[in-house]
Amino acid sequence: MNFKDIATVAGKPGLYKIIKPTRSGVILEALDEKKSKLVAGMSMRVSILNDISIYTLSEEGAEPLESVMKKIEANFQGDTGVDASATDSELRAFLKSVLPDFDQDRVYVSDIKKLNAWYQIIRANVPEVLQDSPAAEQEA
Repeated sequence: MNFKDIATVAGKPGLYKIIKPTRSGVILEALDEKKSKLVAGMSMRVSILNDISIYTLSEEGAEPLESVMKKIEANFQGDTGVDASATDSELRAFLKSVLPDFDQDRVYVSDIKKLNAWYQIIRANVPEVLQDSPAAEQEA
């Protein structure tokens, strides 16, 4: 599995593994202990993690989410030191330690909370996608 196999659904918490497309949408499975299934229809906004980036002040203008998550894993190995109750300054300091040139005007605190929550979900359920090893790429 890799970032193109993981999705988020607007208005629904958590992350989902993409099972297969249907004529009217896509079948998703929650990345949690329950493994509940969801059929996301055309009216639901489904975003694939591979297509999500974080705004930066660099020439490119954005850093892919996969790259940011791998940097978080390399720096913190699971213990980011922040959670949903962290202060705005703690959350911004966390992201700045991973992505020093993130655009502070366009990246909201709620985005950083979501990034941390998604990282924790991925690390708990599919940690292999955070590794750069060739073995993880061969599994995909």
